Amino acid sequence: MERPAWAPPGIDISVPSVSRIYDYYLGGSHNFEVDRQAARRAMEFLPGLPKIMQANRAFMRRAVRHAVAEGITQFLDIGSGIPTFGNVHEIARQASPEARVVYVDHDPVAVAHSQAVLAGDDRTDVVAADLRKPQDILAAPEVTRLLDLDRPVALLLVAVLHFLEDTDDPYTAVAQLRDALAPGSMLILTHASYEGIPLAEEVAVGAVGVYRDIRNPLVMRTREEVTGFFDGLELLEPGLVSMPDWRPELTESPADGDTPEDPFAFSGFAGVGRKA
Repeated sequence: MERPAWAPPGIDISVPSVSRIYDYYLGGSHNFEVDRQAARRAMEFLPGLPKIMQANRAFMRRAVRHAVAEGITQFLDIGSGIPTFGNVHEIARQASPEARVVYVDHDPVAVAHSQAVLAGDDRTDVVAADLRKPQDILAAPEVTRLLDLDRPVALLLVAVLHFLEDTDDPYTAVAQLRDALAPGSMLILTHASYEGIPLAEEVAVGAVGVYRDIRNPLVMRTREEVTGFFDGLELLEPGLVSMPDWRPELTESPADGDTPEDPFAFSGFAGVGRKA
């Protein structure tokens, strides 16, 4: 397989990548056939996966605009993936030109793409780090340079926590990040779940098996389990809901309300919490 110029040296392009699979679902071009094959296998069980990912991105855009409207101009996006149109810094800058954003991902492809997209932007940066080690993220020079943790920050954990198994202690990781943030900060979160999927669980579980096969287990949590990530925070109205149901009035473009009539768009949960 020929290595394209955008693929960083040292990565195994014969192994599927979660971030490249996500890019494929969103219609991006930074993925390989091995990623597309994995995506198509998952879609045999969950044909609405692209609609779920579109709804996820649309929620993220609305939540970022809400954070800026509440006076937050600092963003820490963990598990940010490969940059696509309408990413956090683009949406935040539209609302506040002074917005500062730090992206974090442990996928070298996602990090390399982010570095290329953000070259020359002194108010945005990227960190190669893992959510499982929050203290490494908080101590990263890119974070300490750009973000003032004594002021409110919007922490984005969008479509990432479901890739942490219970043995990774995801609740402790989120709590450590929460405790490091100033009052007034927000947690913007989405999470996969069997709840809301317009298919029987015994069918949808096939897609989960595909992710397990590529050694990126997908953990489907219940409403109660996802709500636990907001411990110590005020869960803002309308609470923990499906992605299209979170403040649809904040939609500013078709991309912010991607075909909400599609039943798959209502799979999983989205919510925003605020630290008192």
